[in-house]
Amino acid sequence: MLSDKIKLTAKDILEKEFKQAMRGYKPEDVDKFLDLVIKDYETFHQTIEELQQENMRLKKQVDDSSRRQPVQQAAGTTNFDILKRLSNLEKHVFGSKLYD
Repeated sequence: MLSDKIKLTAKDILEKEFKQAMRGYKPEDVDKFLDLVIKDYETFHQTIEELQQENMRLKKQVDDSSRRQPVQQAAGTTNFDILKRLSNLEKHVFGSKLYD
C-alpha cells in the first residue's frame, strides 16, 4: 500500500550514479547529502513500519473489546432484572415487616 506511493528506496538512492560534467557539483558534497537522505529514508521507513504495527494492534484491541462489550451489557441487564424481581418478591413475602 505505502510502497506503491513511494518512488525511491534507500537502496535506490545509495546506488544512484551521477554523470560528471565540466562545471558540475563536487561528488563529495553530493555523496554526503545523499548519505543524509538515505538515513532519513531508513528512519522514515522504520517509523512507518512501527506505526503500522501499532495501528494493527490497536484495531485488533478495539475489535476484541467491542465483541466483549455487548455480552457484558446483556449480563448487566439480566442481573438488574433479577435484583428487581428479588426486591419485589421480598416486598410481597415480607410486606411492611421488611422495612420496620
